[in-house]
Amino acid sequence: MQFTHLIQKYDIPTPRYTSYPTVPFWDDNLDESQWRKQVIQAYQANQEGISLYIHLPFCEKLCTYCGCNKRITVNHQVEHPYMQAILQEWAIYRAILGEKPLIREIHLGGGTPTFFSADNLHYLINQILQNSRLHPDYEMGLEIHPNVTQAQQLQVLYDLGFTRLSVGVQDFDPKVQDIINRHQTFIQTQAIIASARQIGYQSINIDIIYGLPLQTAQSIRDTIDKIKILQPERLAFYSYAHVPWKSKAQRRYSEADLPQGAEKRALYELGRTQLLAAGYHEIGLDHFALSQDGLYQAANQGTLHRNFMGYTTRHTRLLLGLGASSIGDTWGAFMQNIKEVEEYQATVAQGKLPIFKGHLLTDEDLILRKHILQILCKGETDWENQADFCAVLPDAMIRWQSFVEDGLVELQSQKVIVTPLGRAFLRNIAMQADARLWRKTISEPLFSRAV
Repeated sequence: MQFTHLIQKYDIPTPRYTSYPTVPFWDDNLDESQWRKQVIQAYQANQEGISLYIHLPFCEKLCTYCGCNKRITVNHQVEHPYMQAILQEWAIYRAILGEKPLIREIHLGGGTPTFFSADNLHYLINQILQNSRLHPDYEMGLEIHPNVTQAQQLQVLYDLGFTRLSVGVQDFDPKVQDIINRHQTFIQTQAIIASARQIGYQSINIDIIYGLPLQTAQSIRDTIDKIKILQPERLAFYSYAHVPWKSKAQRRYSEADLPQGAEKRALYELGRTQLLAAGYHEIGLDHFALSQDGLYQAANQGTLHRNFMGYTTRHTRLLLGLGASSIGDTWGAFMQNIKEVEEYQATVAQGKLPIFKGHLLTDEDLILRKHILQILCKGETDWENQADFCAVLPDAMIRWQSFVEDGLVELQSQKVIVTPLGRAFLRNIAMQADARLWRKTISEPLFSRAV
């Protein structure tokens, strides 16, 4: 089947699978006592430490493409009370664990983490580190917007142990930047990356998005030509998620402004070709890395992992999310924090964990989670071990048969292998093992399209 026809066939709404079950299918059957128990069990299960995601939701300007939980404000007085709430939440977790926790990984996400001043970033992270222990093989990273990031902020975080940086770019085309309300020049981006390298940051990621309104092949070509000059160690080349029912800012433009279907996929293939020619390797879903980067090495060694922070080289059983809307993961349960900033702050001020919703994974969930992760991280999975089998897998095998006919997977008696052609349809392939999705009739849109 021609690739264009495959695009038409498989361009359907699909989850991104940063978790299984995906958030819309959580049972919301988790209370605070159960979550506390899950946290303790996950922490004690092994000695690799914890991953810590800290959500800093504030932005000075609204980027209309963004579907993240954020708060738009130019009032920087919000920084202090929000930091105090994060530290209060961290104190609750320290009390649960009964010791200074061992930290393997910290990631600052947003929002725009560099909305916070250098002094406040130093205070926040220093307070967390003073009340914890660092794993010998720790890693810390943050997301930045070049327009609101200063070398001083990067320096104080580097001095505390941060070595990874993720720089939002999306597209350098002024027309695209205008319609998504994210204006930044190549010179601004180049300058902050140069500062980061001079300070000592060892791994720099750049985020690009394909499928944005008014985006063309020329804008993708020009954007990646500029990124090749910057030479980031890794890139995230994401598909734009058009979810106007969830993110009202996306109503600034219509679907008529968006490249779709084969046209949209052609943007990815163009960028992919440029990146491969420049020495990058394709990693999992929508990621690229140079051979010296840890992401590429983890993929080669079969240790790549995927969670709510995306692909990571470090797999800890316990991921704690601090801040409004953050999500935690004990492997046996998920928990999302309250989304509204004021309610979040008020709840932790009372000494309570700010639980918005959660999910206790069933035995079937745990098995299918493993298979979906392996498809997305390794491009194959099997259930030759009886412990990896569950009753829904034969149904998935039947659904995968059409993927065999299209040349996207190869099937063995108890194994599915993604072909090179199938890499473009990883989300579709993983979806065939999503028992919760197949059992539920969906009456309203939940996910962005696969292509």
